[in-house]
Amino acid sequence: MGQGDDQQRDLIANLDFHVEAGFDLFLDEAPHDRFAEADAPEPSRPAAPPRERTAPAVRDESFRTELPQRGAPPPPAPAAARTFGQSASAKPGEAAGDARARAKDVQSLEELEALLAGFDGCPLKFTAKNLVFADGNPAAKLMFIGEAPGADEDRVGKPFMGRSGKLLDRMMAAVGLDRTNAYVTNIVPWRPPGNRNPTPQEVSICKPFIERQIELADPDLIVCLGSPATQAITGTKDGILKARGRFFPYRVGDREIRALATLHPAYLLRQPLQKRLAWRDFRTLRAALDGKA
Repeated sequence: MGQGDDQQRDLIANLDFHVEAGFDLFLDEAPHDRFAEADAPEPSRPAAPPRERTAPAVRDESFRTELPQRGAPPPPAPAAARTFGQSASAKPGEAAGDARARAKDVQSLEELEALLAGFDGCPLKFTAKNLVFADGNPAAKLMFIGEAPGADEDRVGKPFMGRSGKLLDRMMAAVGLDRTNAYVTNIVPWRPPGNRNPTPQEVSICKPFIERQIELADPDLIVCLGSPATQAITGTKDGILKARGRFFPYRVGDREIRALATLHPAYLLRQPLQKRLAWRDFRTLRAALDGKA
């Protein structure tokens, strides 16, 4: 191995050292002592020629921004453009109050559906595909109320359209009913993500709408399907297995409507053995419609 090879090896080793030390770029071929340059006196610079004095510019006060004084409250933020109904970022109590104020002025079910289509106070609206308002005969004296739409209902835009809806139709047919003599809806008109139960806050925001829907439909009997609907409509804290089969009073002004609690069809699909309990409840429903209970 010759002397040139030794120099090349030393040069490569030196480069590797600098790379490992963090140097990846050389700015000059010759090294510079920057410490010595820092201690050297700064070279004198030629004096700049005198600037010609000009008239002061007129300040444009229209673009002036006053800085807030120390301790002063921050200036109010500009008001955001108001949507129809409270924003989804509003507090649940504020959104529910706004919903109640708007729902009481609605005079028909068609107006109520249009109101819900423009209401932005419930966050579920922004994750759902469609508003699921109602199905069946709004002039019927029997009203079924579930908890919230599922994936099939969200796609179609009508309540109880999937497997649980088909089971509900069979349960109704077993006691001589169908959707021509019943009105079907939910306490929450938008699908919760993942088909979860609606939260108490979501129910609170939507409750004024279902209450107004009951007032406008004016049924003689209500069937609450499942625990969320039963608790929201009747106010009971009992679970559905304890509340089912019982009539609860529901007041609309001076009038009292009876509300029957029963199991939700989706629950019956998961627990087929409980269909016997639902059958008892629907027989009670049939007797009530016939004036025998």
